[in-house]
Amino acid sequence: MKKTIRIGTRDSELALWQAHDVEKKLNDLGHKTQIIAVKSQGDIQLDKPLYELGITGIFTKTLDVAMINGQIDIAVHSMKDVPTALPIGIVQAAVLQRADEKDILVYNNNLDFLETAGTIATGSLRRQALWLNRYPNHKVEDLRGNVNTRLQKLKDNNWDGAIFAAAGLDRINSKPTTFVNLDWMIPAPAQGAMVVLAMQNDEFCKDALAELNDLETDICTYIERQFLKTLEGGCTAPIGALATFGDDEVLFKGVLLAVDGQQKIEIERTVPIQEWKKLGYHLAQEILNNGGAELMKNIKESLKK
Repeated sequence: MKKTIRIGTRDSELALWQAHDVEKKLNDLGHKTQIIAVKSQGDIQLDKPLYELGITGIFTKTLDVAMINGQIDIAVHSMKDVPTALPIGIVQAAVLQRADEKDILVYNNNLDFLETAGTIATGSLRRQALWLNRYPNHKVEDLRGNVNTRLQKLKDNNWDGAIFAAAGLDRINSKPTTFVNLDWMIPAPAQGAMVVLAMQNDEFCKDALAELNDLETDICTYIERQFLKTLEGGCTAPIGALATFGDDEVLFKGVLLAVDGQQKIEIERTVPIQEWKKLGYHLAQEILNNGGAELMKNIKESLKK
């Protein structure tokens, strides 16, 4: 009898949409599936502390623990939320074809504030830094919560706008008409991509998910996440990265900024496709050698305060 693949997800609307998307793709391949929404880790017990297993991601921790404990078989995530170092025993099993990678500005009334002074909201250090670099006279307010919560907070406050990932709003059909694409804003590494994680020793699930893997997205997000990992090994600094395929080449854009946006180190390269495996590492090293190491030190010190 064929194994039922238990798909773990958070219980937000976007997370459930992503889990159902993976479910449909697996069902189309003839697999039996079950969605399991995991809300809290309060009653989960482990023999070892989380840090010993390398579990660090604020958005992925609950599902990591549920998978290690055998409550679920696979976990579906927005790839930009997944730490660059996975917990012991967990592996990346599939990267789905990327959706729109751009950031967008959703605004409340009009865009006149762009020419003067305004207030925008975001919980992302990268978006904050890039915005303040372009609009140094503006103010940035903190904005947290799932997509629906953040949209409602924007309506309830007198901010001029808030920044969102286009893919998230598209997926749950919640993109307002009052938005503009921020084509100048380099996205978070792996933004717009979904990843499915599985246990390293689960050959059945790994084989099933291998059929969902999109090679181009897999390679591009690998480069972006390698760039991120080389710079600072996590997702707390204002770092953007985007790799795209051309004809037998890869175009890469990367950026590291001070939290206040006053310092920015950018890099852009086009290289032959065969050089992709160490591209993120080499370009990150270039940034580190070009003032990035000192900037990263300052960022870490400022975030401790």
